[in-house]
Amino acid sequence: MQQLTRPARRGLLVVHVVVSVGWLGLTLGILALGITGAVADSAEEAGAVYRSMNVLGDWLLIPISLLSLASGIVLSLGTPWGLARHRWVYVKFWLTLLTTAATAFALRASINAAMADVVAGQAVGATTDLVVAPSVSLSVYTFLTAISVIKPWGLTARGRRLRATKRR
Repeated sequence: MQQLTRPARRGLLVVHVVVSVGWLGLTLGILALGITGAVADSAEEAGAVYRSMNVLGDWLLIPISLLSLASGIVLSLGTPWGLARHRWVYVKFWLTLLTTAATAFALRASINAAMADVVAGQAVGATTDLVVAPSVSLSVYTFLTAISVIKPWGLTARGRRLRATKRR
């Protein structure tokens, strides 16, 4: 892919950082709601919590996770960092892809099941999924943020080959 111009790269970087940090914050909010729902004193309080989780999940989780993934891919392909040149970028790509899939298929399914129980007037079962999943996600997003700042591990084998080719 052709390298992005400096203004395009900077603009896309701002979008990527805002969306990625927003995904982290959204996950923290969903974790707080999951804990609140798990320890709720009444069915009404739990129902309100799970309705809130459902709104966040329906309207924000998937779009934000996909925008974070897409902006990261475009940034990596349109900058010298590349998608498979540096280990930290490569790890970040795969973990973002994995957490996006987990968000779409596992966390959303747990939120939908809780919402179905609320709508049916039943006690919500398996509330641990609504605490554990966001906890794991939050840990992964914090790790991804840290490696984005620190940029550890150096070049991949492909990155070393490309760098050696450029020097010739």
